[in-house]
Amino acid sequence: MRTLPYIAEDAHGIRSLMVDGRPYMGLAGELKNSSSSSSEWMARKVWPALEPLGLDTVLLPIAWEMMEPEEGRFDFSLVDAVLGQARERGARLVLLWFGLWKNAESMYTPLWVKRDTGRFWLARHRFSGATLSISPLCREAVQADARAFGRLMAHLRETDGTAQTVIMVQVENEIGFLGSERDFSPAAEAAFLSDIPEALAAFFHTGGSWSQAFGEDAPEIFMAWHYAQAVEHITQAGKAAYNLPMYVNAWLEQHPCRPGRYPSGGPIARMMPVWKLGAPSVDLFAPDIYVSDFAGTCAEYAAADNPLLLPEVRRDPVTASNVFYAFGHHKAILYAPFGIDEFMDHQEYQPNTALLNHLNIDIESFNCAGTAPYLIPSYRLLREARPFLLAHRGQMQGFIKKSGHDRGCVLSAQACDLIVSYPDEERGKPGSAGLWMELENDTFLFMGCRFWVEPVPKRNARRQIAVLRLEEGRFEQGEWVAGRVLNGDEKDLLRCGDTASCFKFTIGQV
Repeated sequence: MRTLPYIAEDAHGIRSLMVDGRPYMGLAGELKNSSSSSSEWMARKVWPALEPLGLDTVLLPIAWEMMEPEEGRFDFSLVDAVLGQARERGARLVLLWFGLWKNAESMYTPLWVKRDTGRFWLARHRFSGATLSISPLCREAVQADARAFGRLMAHLRETDGTAQTVIMVQVENEIGFLGSERDFSPAAEAAFLSDIPEALAAFFHTGGSWSQAFGEDAPEIFMAWHYAQAVEHITQAGKAAYNLPMYVNAWLEQHPCRPGRYPSGGPIARMMPVWKLGAPSVDLFAPDIYVSDFAGTCAEYAAADNPLLLPEVRRDPVTASNVFYAFGHHKAILYAPFGIDEFMDHQEYQPNTALLNHLNIDIESFNCAGTAPYLIPSYRLLREARPFLLAHRGQMQGFIKKSGHDRGCVLSAQACDLIVSYPDEERGKPGSAGLWMELENDTFLFMGCRFWVEPVPKRNARRQIAVLRLEEGRFEQGEWVAGRVLNGDEKDLLRCGDTASCFKFTIGQV
């Protein structure tokens, strides 16, 4: 068996997902929730829709209800069929384990779990009673999930340990409790009135009951701890069977920023210390980004011990530019717009407005109409440049238009500064974002969408800066291939338009 994928620092000291001993830079997409519930649907509808997009990695759900239809009887035929389809197409997979919790509910559990609410009891709201979410304090439910997840991982070890089609697994999906700040079931009530666990007391230098220790934050921290402990049990069972990297994703906190309006206890940035303490076997924590502040969210999750993983991002054309910032500035492991199997559908966008409003999701972020013509060139450029980018990761940086009022930024290079300017935003087009690096001999490489660059002298410099050579170009298998050499009136056209492109230029002092 080859060395399994793992998280480690690469040659540049950048913490990365290592696959086949090399840093992974996944040009990915996440399927809709039900797409992988039928291998026939996958073969007939999904894979043909993905082919034009140029993905190398697909994120797809594996639902507990499909895998264990009767307690103790497992059916891996769907898993095996999807694995085979991916191998035929040379794609890597990230499996999303839809077990006890998906989007804060327990609707992907088997029927035998759903029907036995005595054994697998539900979390409760303060006033309105039972919910559709099994409580994380229900140990029997957590143990049943862990057994099933362990069997799935054991099956992957036996059937995929050599091919390693699956490189990573997401444990559950957007965990948390909606509708109340915490669970009010009898077991949760008793636990909430008891003293906090010793691990939390030592870490936060506090003690007493949850309310005494954490005040008004107590309900959310209480839920975060119990979800983290449940996920730790499930993750340990999976890793004991097959030790692939595993991560947990977050439904983000946003207006009105009250726990229960978003899933209380999920791994939002403020709760990550609790999650890391409660679920140490989890390798990564990842945001699902539909909010407008892409740069700010990335910064919250990109830390020395938590390399940036973007398993679910918005679907509108802005995603075709954001990808350059994610890989350039944060050296992201993977970038995956959601519902990628719909991107080649040219029908007019018909949003489920009521559902998106209920989920507090920006409606425009779900509009994939017109995204494919921009995302395809972005992925193509990054795919062809990938060997070069990985070899120069230490030099690679990124920039992005952070708001409608953001006009640009100034990048600092060794011999000059680079003024990057952004045009006005336009609906239905990518945003302004790119990656850049300074190469030898005062030469610079830029790629991305919707910006222009002006090299200027350092402040207090005594000599002017001139562009000595400007090349349009592209990459082929990691090698730069020059296109037009722009000179004369065109030598100052250092810009990328709506569609992703790249250019290289050399400056000199005059």
